[in-house]
Order: sequence, then structure tokens, then C-alpha cells
Amino acid sequence: MKETTLSLLFKGGEILLAMKKRGFGAGRWNGAGGKFDAQKGDKNIFDAVMRETKEEIGVSLIGPERVGVLRFRFQCNPEWDQNAHVFLAKKWAGVPKESEEMAPKWFKFQDIPYKNMWPDDIHWMPHILQGEKMEADFLFGEGDKILDYSIEVVEEI
Repeated sequence: MKETTLSLLFKGGEILLAMKKRGFGAGRWNGAGGKFDAQKGDKNIFDAVMRETKEEIGVSLIGPERVGVLRFRFQCNPEWDQNAHVFLAKKWAGVPKESEEMAPKWFKFQDIPYKNMWPDDIHWMPHILQGEKMEADFLFGEGDKILDYSIEVVEEI
């Protein structure tokens, strides 16, 4: 099972999402993030989110808070199965910029492009936008169809 990260940057009622330009999830808006990789120096999931966010959008997170865990299972592609650790950042150093992998853009909370995102995002992201922490399980079938899901709002992650 892969351990992955997802970072969401918030400022004044806006969220930073990035268009994935290549690889897994290409053509969709998402937060920056990626796989835990000990070979790149990751000692824990926190190291991974810091490294991936810097690589993908050029910013260094300051005090990110883990606000969710998304357990994804892909019935037709089990090699995609992963536990995604969601981090929220309200402070960072640097200016978000485009990389070979992602092109960042700010969206007002009410204008999030859910139709051009993974289909699970519309179910869990509103919890994060409302300041909640959550754990969720998603089972995907063929064609990114959600077969089943559950979301539990929690006090601590």
C-alpha cells in the first residue's frame, strides 16, 4: 500500500489547486503532493508533503496541519491503492509557480472546479473547507466510478 500526500494551501477564502500535467491524475485539478519516498530523504509523511509541495509548486510549507486521511482502493487497478494524508497550510515561503508536473491556480471556495477533479473530492473537500478533520474510505470501480465511500469527521488525525 502506498502512502501519499496532498497539500492544500488556503488564503482569505481561496484554495490553491494545481492542474496535473503528467502522470497519475493528469488533466485534473488537485492539491500538490505525491508518494512517500525514503530514497529522496523522507523519514515520515510530514517530510514527504514538504518535499513534494516544494518540487511541484515551488513553495516551502510552514507548519502544515494534517487534517485528513483518504484511503483509496481501486477495484480494477489495485496498484493505485493508497492512503493519502491531507495537509492544510495557511503559511508558506515562496510564490506558487508552475513546474513540469503541475500548474497552480487560486480558486474561491465557491468556485472549486469539482467537475475537473477526482470524483471523490466533492465528498470530502467541503469538510476541510469548513475546518473539520476527517477520515474517509473510497472504493473506485472502472472508469473512476465511486462504488462505495464513507466519511467520518474526527477530532484528531
